[in-house]
Amino acid sequence: MRKYRYSLKEMTSRLLKIASGIRIYLIISALASLIGNLSHMGLMGFGTAALLCASGMMDGNMTLYIVLTCLSGLLIAVCRYLEGVYSHIGAYGLLAGMRVSLFETLDRIAPAFMIDRKKGDILNIAVSDIETLEFFFAHTIGPMFTVILLPLTSVAVAWHFSRMFALVLIPVYILISVIIPLIALRSGRSLGLRYRTNLGELNAMILESVYGIRDIQIFGHGQKRKDLVMRQNDRVSRSAHGMILHQQAVTALPNFFVYLARILILSCGAYLASHGAENAAGTVIVSFTAAASFSSTFSLTFVVTHLLETFAAAERLFTIEDTQPSAEDPQNPETIGHIQSVRFDHVSFAYPGTEQMILKDTPLEISEGETIGIIGPSGVGKSTVLRLLMRFYDPSAGKILLNNTDLKQISLHQLHEKIAMLEQDTYLFDTDIAGNIALAKPDANMDEIRTAAKRAGIDEFIQTLPDGYETQMGQMGARLSGGERQRIGIARIMLADPDIIVMDEPTSSLDVLHEKELLHTLKKEYADKTVIIISHRMSTLTGCTRLLKLENGQLCPAQMQ
Repeated sequence: MRKYRYSLKEMTSRLLKIASGIRIYLIISALASLIGNLSHMGLMGFGTAALLCASGMMDGNMTLYIVLTCLSGLLIAVCRYLEGVYSHIGAYGLLAGMRVSLFETLDRIAPAFMIDRKKGDILNIAVSDIETLEFFFAHTIGPMFTVILLPLTSVAVAWHFSRMFALVLIPVYILISVIIPLIALRSGRSLGLRYRTNLGELNAMILESVYGIRDIQIFGHGQKRKDLVMRQNDRVSRSAHGMILHQQAVTALPNFFVYLARILILSCGAYLASHGAENAAGTVIVSFTAAASFSSTFSLTFVVTHLLETFAAAERLFTIEDTQPSAEDPQNPETIGHIQSVRFDHVSFAYPGTEQMILKDTPLEISEGETIGIIGPSGVGKSTVLRLLMRFYDPSAGKILLNNTDLKQISLHQLHEKIAMLEQDTYLFDTDIAGNIALAKPDANMDEIRTAAKRAGIDEFIQTLPDGYETQMGQMGARLSGGERQRIGIARIMLADPDIIVMDEPTSSLDVLHEKELLHTLKKEYADKTVIIISHRMSTLTGCTRLLKLENGQLCPAQMQ
């Protein structure tokens, strides 16, 4: 069994494929990096040659060496600028596209995927993890080329003066450019994944605490919540500490071999000199050019230590992107007209990864205009009935039919136009009230929005707000009562005008007065609609034409108490 879902080779290949979209920027950046690092070697080599010529230790054109030294210095500055600008312009453009792609993925696999996932962790992947990938696109691809060409250039210079210099440098380059980075990546991969996972859980916990701060304060849970956050923070700190120890080890080991190589070069020079080879100039030039190449090649160590987090972030992102939706659109969807009947044809269902059957060979028939109430203990699977009808999941066995058409043959877009859902808490987005209502029909005009609000019984309240329908929910959302939020949700449904409305505990957050007002609105406006309501409150179900009880995986007739 694979320890990780993706190998380092798979992730690198996939990231490079993503990077192909900005290949022009990356080519310019890589060339600038390459020329800049070669210029660094040139600065040291030509500068050393100029000094040796001036001291009489070497024959050559001193003026030419001085010009080449100055040109190398200029190229270093220009290339560093071009490398940074083009790599980051391209990288941040990719990150923006990746966030859009992640949202499209979530839109494709939600809501089933989101039911058991922490929203804060998803947010951390969308923001922090994707931001971490910037390092690969902006700071990794260039060094991939320099780590090959610079050692080759340095070895060629060393070979020119003496094969002994080259033979000393080759094993050192192999160690610090290939062997140590590969060992570091493989040995530290779990550290990076643990750190990114713990950080995601910490962000999820903090986000949850911010959303629930009112309840935390009301019930005096502040200290306990603080302790939970601190314990998770300690986990993040411990995993970060492990990464730091690994990074320092990875940094120290190449340093040892770099300094060892310099000592060996000087030793070789001394050996050659002691055997009559007058190669002092070569020893000095090789020492300086090798030192310059080592400083550039050594940047690979910096790359490797950061790639631990980068690959961990990539794995978390790719895991979401490769998740298959619980229900997929048919290749050739069928068109259905007005929904006149719903039929569960001996439906059985167990959630993915579990064996417990929530529904067992369950039949159910609903005719147009019926209002069906479903009761049962918590956790028995009442909400599952609605999720299956909305096709968050497909049945494990049996079929769900609309107008005798299998639900699997209907496009999800058409299905969600025909069936609307009202849950116990209506989410309000950080836009104005009109925009929140228009969520159900983005191209709706103001007259349609106001008509829907009037039918939902919320228009008069909206008129009392400072900016009416233009009132921003970012400022007012927290001040709305549960009933007002639910009525905005009803206004959305009014605007969508579906054939079937399903409601999951629509009055659980309402007091008796607001519950009666809501039920009156539903009875008045939805009299000709097919409605399915789940509720623990029998008072919510008083207007139902039929009451069903879910028990032991079966839907059975129930009596109104």
